[in-house]
Amino acid sequence: MKVSPSRIRLLLCLSFFLHDALGRALKADDLWANPILPFLQEHCTECHGSEKPKAGLNLAAYGSVSPIRKERKQWKLVLKMLRRGKMPPKKASQPPEDDRQKVAQAIETALAALDCKGVRDPGHVTLRRLNRTEYNNVVADLFGIDFKPARDFPADDIGYGFDNIGDVLSLSPPLFDKYLAAAEKITDEVIGVREKGSSKNAQNDLIVCRPKSDDDWRPCARQILEPIAPRAFRRPLRDGEIDALLQLVEFARADGVSFERGIQLALQAILVSPYFLFHVIEDPPLDQAGANQPLSDFELAARLSFFLWSRLPDAELAALAKEGKLTDNEILEQQVRRMLKDDRASALAENFAAQWLQLRRLETISPDPDYFPAFDEDLRRASWRETELFFSAIARDDLSVLTLLDADFSFVNERLARHYGISGIEGPQFRRVSFENGRRGGVLSHASILTITSNPTRTSPVKRGKWILGQILGAPPKPPPPEVVDLIEEAEEVQAASLRERLEKHRADPVCASCHLSMDPLGFALENYDAIGAWRVRDGKFPINAAGVLPGGAFFDGPVDLKKVLIERKHDFVRCLSEKILTYALGRGIEYYDDCALEDVVKAVEADGYRFSRVVIEVVRSVPFRMKRN
Repeated sequence: MKVSPSRIRLLLCLSFFLHDALGRALKADDLWANPILPFLQEHCTECHGSEKPKAGLNLAAYGSVSPIRKERKQWKLVLKMLRRGKMPPKKASQPPEDDRQKVAQAIETALAALDCKGVRDPGHVTLRRLNRTEYNNVVADLFGIDFKPARDFPADDIGYGFDNIGDVLSLSPPLFDKYLAAAEKITDEVIGVREKGSSKNAQNDLIVCRPKSDDDWRPCARQILEPIAPRAFRRPLRDGEIDALLQLVEFARADGVSFERGIQLALQAILVSPYFLFHVIEDPPLDQAGANQPLSDFELAARLSFFLWSRLPDAELAALAKEGKLTDNEILEQQVRRMLKDDRASALAENFAAQWLQLRRLETISPDPDYFPAFDEDLRRASWRETELFFSAIARDDLSVLTLLDADFSFVNERLARHYGISGIEGPQFRRVSFENGRRGGVLSHASILTITSNPTRTSPVKRGKWILGQILGAPPKPPPPEVVDLIEEAEEVQAASLRERLEKHRADPVCASCHLSMDPLGFALENYDAIGAWRVRDGKFPINAAGVLPGGAFFDGPVDLKKVLIERKHDFVRCLSEKILTYALGRGIEYYDDCALEDVVKAVEADGYRFSRVVIEVVRSVPFRMKRN
């Protein structure tokens, strides 16, 4: 068979691209075969083998195929431990330094085999429903009423630390029944058709016309419904959608009920539509299946508004989407900056930060009143509010995100000021205060964080260290093995030794030691704060020892030194914060193919003085946020 020159050129091009892609994959497997796997077998599997592997990492389970590309997060942690000399541990026999660096370089090369210059995978977000906060906000935006109909809904499930994750926001039959009941209550309130009357009648705003004859029913209903349905669906109406709503009004007229009742039925249909209840990202057309596509302007507007405000796009955002201008990079950045300055951006503190920092645990935390009688509901609310206001100030004023760790200011009212030992603050209003002695400043010194990371009767250096590793540095420790027993809390034990001494004895078990060596020093640096965040110099009869050494050799003594250590690891912190924000913005967990986007975000933030707006702008401009795949 004769092959044309053009066909030969095409085959040569295809073979080049295939060779390039296969070459990257083979390179990773070759590096795994030599030198990575032999190094692991010689120096690591004794502790990280199949029998009770330390930190839950079983390196003996891997075969001849490299796991590094698919388990990038895990292998980035392995690389970090090697680079910092934390593994193998100091007590174990050490490999030649040249071998350690050679393997570290090989792992780094294998990780880099993911091509960040080629076509990137934006991932796929599971169709997800509105969570309770979003539902309440959307109803308020549409109808101007704020009676929070979702308060009776079941609690939203949590995934990856957030309550807006598509993989866990299922729609059960009982919840759909709640939606039906809520639609009736909302429209009763809006239309005001209850026989006993309604405390608020919104029909003067909604019912912009009334039919004077039977011929006027349909055009008047269209005039009422055409503006509200596209807002509810977050996109223009399609052919037939307005006619279906108008048909419901016609059915009401045929049944002899009022025009208002017909409008109410149409509104109920809107409120139980999947296009209202779910965040809908349309798949590309079938002839483009599998290809990456940009979000439509309307999809982008909705994703952006729910990310920053937890509610519907406002008039300006919707107008730009309608004009097809929102996908312009410059205009998109202008909108992000505008939205961050808006009061509605407080939703970032109330919904994102409250979950990232785990503030919502304050709702159920109960310090023992026999040990901490100063804790009351006013202090619970004030400490929560401090952290929300602090985060909002950093976002609104576009401060460095590092301010979250080392700020010299915060917000207090009289109750919280008294708790912190600050004089001259009176009344329930919060005001900004500055700190000079280093005891306060940054989220690590907030009573909210210190309370949720404590036990009911005492502080918990383990919980505080774990919180820092997971929420600040993005390196959460593995869960403890099931056979690990709790710290003994008998009265005679507590009186005989300090908490530090008891924990040192407790973590002597080598199964526990590897994780505790990283967690406990971080937590002990915060021991000057008691279990509800008040400053102290003694724990009972024992003086506070807040010194610690991390496995890499970093020494610190107290919260001021700890903040300096964390600032030195600012790359890890910015990466962690960026990953949390991207997770929240997308409504899905982060996968290995998102690494390139995250690295782009971190580099841009570092180059722009770590400003908060740069994190948000780069997340919004990223491929996972702006693109979709089938």
